[in-house]
Amino acid sequence: MINFVLIFPLLACLILLFTKKKFLNNFFITLYAIVHFIVSIAANLNIDIFPFWGNTVLFEINGINKLFLTVLSIVYLAFAFYNNSYMKDENSNERRLRHYTYMIMFFIFSMTGAILSTNLGINWVFIEGTTLASAYLIYFHKTKHSIEAAWKYVFICSIGIALAFVGIILLTAASGNLESLYYKDLFEHAKEFNPFWLKMSFVFIMFGIGTKMGLAPVHFWLPDAHAEAPSPVSALLSAALLNSAFLMIINVFRITVYAGCDSYARIMLFVMGFLSLFVAAVFVYHISNYKRMLAYSSIENMGILSICLALGGSGVVAAMIHLAGHSFIKAAFFMTSGNILKIYNTKKIKNIEGLINVDKRTAWLWILSFLGIAAFPPSMLFISEFLAVKTMIINGNYFLCALFLFFLTIILYGLAQSVTGMVFGKRTEIIGNKQLSIFMYLPQILLLFIAFLLGIYMPDSISNIFLEASAGL
Repeated sequence: MINFVLIFPLLACLILLFTKKKFLNNFFITLYAIVHFIVSIAANLNIDIFPFWGNTVLFEINGINKLFLTVLSIVYLAFAFYNNSYMKDENSNERRLRHYTYMIMFFIFSMTGAILSTNLGINWVFIEGTTLASAYLIYFHKTKHSIEAAWKYVFICSIGIALAFVGIILLTAASGNLESLYYKDLFEHAKEFNPFWLKMSFVFIMFGIGTKMGLAPVHFWLPDAHAEAPSPVSALLSAALLNSAFLMIINVFRITVYAGCDSYARIMLFVMGFLSLFVAAVFVYHISNYKRMLAYSSIENMGILSICLALGGSGVVAAMIHLAGHSFIKAAFFMTSGNILKIYNTKKIKNIEGLINVDKRTAWLWILSFLGIAAFPPSMLFISEFLAVKTMIINGNYFLCALFLFFLTIILYGLAQSVTGMVFGKRTEIIGNKQLSIFMYLPQILLLFIAFLLGIYMPDSISNIFLEASAGL
């Protein structure tokens, strides 16, 4: 089952390379999304739908990555249907659209490999693969700003990946004679590790992979990349790529927990988490581009994930719920930003007013996405942030709790100011294409429905997925 979901995109790209049929672009992206979704559902039901493929040492579906795989599958399925309609009006030649398909398939392949890998070294390789694939996707429009964003992304993330590689080397020094990078071996022998080299390793890996996750102060690529990438790609970057990087940080953090060095790691997580909230709070008032606004919201939410992980206990459960809720809502938010771009042909907030009078469905999706990301009940993020605040109070972290709520309030006000200004008011001039396909609304509706439904009622089968993912932390 694992082999199939990893081999499928490679075979699809080979077929597309030799046939070069235009209709196969959207066909393979959608087919892979359906296959990916079926595999993730089968994994949650413990059904091996392709038993003849056998098992593999390098990849497995376990308690923690099952959640990440399922979130990726749902977001990718929504992306696939939205992308089919979004790219119809793209004025690009067949060769560029074919390259776009290659990179989407390779991007999903890399994120899937990073999520399912059982080896830290292989995990690192797949994280690097996401950089190579997504760089072209950011550059897709080939404008001056997009090439600048792509180069910044490659440069900063390459430095981050190099730092993470140094961290892996230091981890091997800490492990002594273990000579294995399999997570299972690292967890079992963690108590034997040299504490000094393990702490140094976590510093390098946290900063290195934190770059891919979009944590401050190594977040600089993220606003530009999200602003310049096509809106469906921005949805994948924010709702899927950042999660893949976070999973690697969780696994390395787990090693420090088993080794008894987690107090040092928690301080780092707190510092980078609150610094991310600070950066988002400062810049959310000085943004003229609504896609950059959503990018800073992603930085904020990655900071929340870091803080929740550092809290431990029910804070980790909050992190897992927040991860899923943010992925669904932010993907819907970015896709809806694509609708606005199609209608107005501008990314400037000041040039958009009276959206409710132009396209009611897009306007309501924009409002509901904002309410979801701002953690208004019944959003899943309300549950996660409530759990985070509760954990801080129980642990006696009153100052951190007050600081946490202070930053969230500032960010909430900044987002509300921009969103309400765009939705209400006078009707502005329409430059782009007002007629949008139904499939440019349905994916967002389904993602928001999931995020709000699980905020009202979460069946035991689903809550167990979050509990299983947070076990041992």
